[in-house]
Amino acid sequence: MTETTVAVDRMEQIISVFGSFDRNLHIIENELAVKVTDRAQELHIVGEAENVMLAEKAVLGLLSLAGRGESIDEQNVRYIIKLVREGAESKIDKIAGDVICITSKGKPVKAKTVGQREYVDAIFKNTLTLGVGPAGTGKTYLAVAAAVCAFRNKEVNRIILTRPAVEAGERLGFLPGDLQSKVDPYLRPLYDALFEMLGAETYQRYLERGNIEVAPLAYMRGRTLDDSFIILDEAQNTSQEQMKMFLTRLGAGSKIVITGDITQIDLPRDKRSGLKEAMRILDGLEDIKICRLTGSDVVRHALVQRIIEAYEKGEGKVVSSENKTRQNAARRSRGAAAQK
Repeated sequence: MTETTVAVDRMEQIISVFGSFDRNLHIIENELAVKVTDRAQELHIVGEAENVMLAEKAVLGLLSLAGRGESIDEQNVRYIIKLVREGAESKIDKIAGDVICITSKGKPVKAKTVGQREYVDAIFKNTLTLGVGPAGTGKTYLAVAAAVCAFRNKEVNRIILTRPAVEAGERLGFLPGDLQSKVDPYLRPLYDALFEMLGAETYQRYLERGNIEVAPLAYMRGRTLDDSFIILDEAQNTSQEQMKMFLTRLGAGSKIVITGDITQIDLPRDKRSGLKEAMRILDGLEDIKICRLTGSDVVRHALVQRIIEAYEKGEGKVVSSENKTRQNAARRSRGAAAQK
């Protein structure tokens, strides 16, 4: 058994790192098989040598975040443990970033992972940003936060949010109401993010003035969008023609963010995703950045991250099995041809 000691400047940092009812501490101990105790503003870590080394790096990283005023929760703890296991503890400093905007309830919105930090930086630095990754990585939420920030700073005059109206297995054609009522279910995630950032009353006021527009992608055809922050959400469900149409709407003084998850394409099998094609065609062009978020950037419930990882492993096995089947069929075909 090995023991190491970590000195702490302020008791508030220990309280922040340990969490409510020592919840964060229990995660560190369980994940890394160590015992952590607090004695006179020193943290004593006991366990196997390698585990103690990892726990020390994780604790130092968490203390560093707490010292800069960052709130520490279960997601932070698990993410930092993952970084130190990968030998990437030097990236911990990149997690703490500037506040993107303040929600209507006074909550600061920040990037919570290295991938999210790079995504947000790309949005502010480039005219066109593509954020691609699985559910829960904050693609849409952070893009809306950046749009609200740009609008409040008077960098743009309008926020335009759009999505392709492609059904994910459900049929909405028989819902009651007019066209807007029928497409509202597709746009609900965008409404939710805007309501949180602005508040329902402020959102409604800007909507009536024309400062905010939330509409299906089909409504963008034939328009030139100047001085606007435009977000195309669920872009994996655009066709190649729709994507080209959307990209050519860009006007003077505008910024575009395109978000999507290429593992959740709801298009017919014979249609290629416009997002996939755009990633191939636009990669490397000046003033365009493609950010690829991963399961490590998931900031929802910890179970979501494990679900995504399980699906990735399962899909990898299926692809491997299909490849092996095709190889065996090719061998049999070659063998039959040789016999002839």
